[in-house]
Amino acid sequence: RSLDDALELLGACDVGLHLDVKFPGYEGAVLEALRRHGLEDRAYLSTAFALTGRRIVAQAPGCTVAIGYPRDRAGISKLHWPEPLTRAGAASLRQAMPLRVPLLLRWARANALSLHQALCSRAAVSVAHRLGAPVLAWTANDPATVRRLEAAGVDGIVSDDPEMALETLATLPPQ
Repeated sequence: RSLDDALELLGACDVGLHLDVKFPGYEGAVLEALRRHGLEDRAYLSTAFALTGRRIVAQAPGCTVAIGYPRDRAGISKLHWPEPLTRAGAASLRQAMPLRVPLLLRWARANALSLHQALCSRAAVSVAHRLGAPVLAWTANDPATVRRLEAAGVDGIVSDDPEMALETLATLPPQ
């Protein structure tokens, strides 16, 4: 299937669209496809590459552009790491995120942040919100993570199990 096929299908639905531009170089083609289908105003474009974010903003200044973090440059996520090591590494990065958020947004000229769930904290979300950027957290596949992200104040949660995520959110008291 092509991007055009997907956009045609989703264009008929009353939904927003999240497109993750995985690599630099085809930003123009993605934007042109959105324009062909009249979906530019419903699109949320994310990328882990600051250059791609800048190119999208230059070509479509009104688009929502999220910088994704982190980008696994060395393929480390494909290796099996002991849980205590990954937990400690995530905790260290989570502490640094409030300082990184302004830099990430500025480098990419992004107006939104797409952050791995292990790096989300109330402090990082607060910094992004002060800068006018909503935060999308990925990928939450258990109720405890969904509850933690909701408590951190994220604006959206990506899950491979949306039914579980919605059921978990429905059990939380209204804010």
